[in-house]
Formats: sequence, C-alpha cells, structure tokens
Amino acid sequence: MDLSTKTVINLMYTSRLIEEHIMNILRPCDLSAQQYNVLRILRGQKNNPCNVAELQSRMIDRSSNTTRLVDKLLTKDLVKRQVCKQNRRKIELFITTKGLAILEQLDPIILSANQEILATLDETQLETLNTYLNTIHN
Repeated sequence: MDLSTKTVINLMYTSRLIEEHIMNILRPCDLSAQQYNVLRILRGQKNNPCNVAELQSRMIDRSSNTTRLVDKLLTKDLVKRQVCKQNRRKIELFITTKGLAILEQLDPIILSANQEILATLDETQLETLNTYLNTIHN
C-alpha cells in the first residue's frame, strides 16, 4: 500500500475512534458532536452575537445542516436567537445560561477524555503531531 494512502486511512481510522469516544460522553447530555461544537463556538463569542453563516464557517464539520442544529439547540433551550437591532434581516445567536452550564459540566470530562486518548504521547510528540496536522490542513 502506498504510504500516503496508508497515512490517510490511519488518520481517518484514528479520527473515527476519537469521535466515537467523545460521542459516548456527549450522548447522556443529548448532544451530538456538531451541537457540542456549536455551543463551544457560541461560548467563545463571549456574549457577542454570531450569525449562522459565521457559525458554519467555524464548524469542524462544515457539511452539517447548521440551521437544523441551531433549531435543535433552541428547542433544548441551549441557544437563543434574536433579530439584530441594526439589521432586521439578520438573525443573531447566543448561548444560554443552560448551554453554558452544560459546557461547564462537560469541560472537565472532555479534558480528561482528551488526555486519556493521547496518554501514549509525550508533550514533544503532541507538539510535533499538531505541527504536522496543521501543515496538512493549512
């Protein structure tokens, strides 16, 4: 097998293992990985509004139906939507207190899972891996 093919398959396989591990953590909170990503992006806005297009551009899984994801989060009262005062055609999104509370609950669990997933690598290896991965997608 060609080394580039082997490497891509290895990356895909590893990515899938990590996704499954994280999904097992998110499932009890009734969140998908994409919904979790939306909540993290909105929290990072620090009470500043975010619109759907901006949210879509920052998503890990850009093929997600962002509007549908936001609608599900609205139903769960994890996100709120309001009309922009300066431009009534623009919809602004914010994370709710309930959304922040779920992330606060998940933060240490996800951190621990991330550390467990990468426990076989030392800090130098992690930095090198990040450098290589950044080189691939930049």
